[in-house]
Amino acid sequence: MHSKAERLKGMKTPGTAAAVKPELAHRLPPGQVWTDRFPILHEGEVPQYDMAEWTLRLFGAGLEERTLTYAELMKLPQTTLRCDIHCVTRWSKADTQWTGVRFRDLLEELGIRSKAPYLMIHADTDYETNVPLKDLLGDALLAHSYNGEPLTPKHGWPLRLVVPHLYFWKSAKWIRGIEFMTEDRTGFWERNGFHNTADPFREERFSGEELPIPEDEWVHKDYD
Repeated sequence: MHSKAERLKGMKTPGTAAAVKPELAHRLPPGQVWTDRFPILHEGEVPQYDMAEWTLRLFGAGLEERTLTYAELMKLPQTTLRCDIHCVTRWSKADTQWTGVRFRDLLEELGIRSKAPYLMIHADTDYETNVPLKDLLGDALLAHSYNGEPLTPKHGWPLRLVVPHLYFWKSAKWIRGIEFMTEDRTGFWERNGFHNTADPFREERFSGEELPIPEDEWVHKDYD
């Protein structure tokens, strides 16, 4: 098991979030605390890109492979989404604002009709996470901007996935490929002790054990 999963499982319960505003209380999943910060957590180095060479590849079951440039992506219908986000390390951030292409709009605009029920999101550097197609057909966004400004490199520029109703590791940064699959296959964190589904309101943090509650180690991380 990856050391991060082991470390989080062994941590103690953080202090309760007694200062939660009443109007936000029903939006906070169990075991989470609100923060105004935007913590920066990822594995590996922050990649650098030559945008003249950057592409997004769509491929897999029932799909004729397609490749989009960044310019082509920006010509697709753009949506601004306001949502809460929830990290497995216990922080939640309310009313974040993202701009990009809805996943369902991407499929529509490209005429993709694959019946494959699962997707693997491929990202730099050597990261991948699996998400059922049904989880991407609501508010899921391929985001290039945050709060009206281009994403910073540490938060996933030039393109990241945002899946608001799942723990934030499913919202992969630096995405480069979307693979359509007939059968589910576990991604990086899912192979290393993290839950396959990742519903924050069910506290689906880790796989195969009773509910673990980690400490808020994110407080000590870099943040915006």
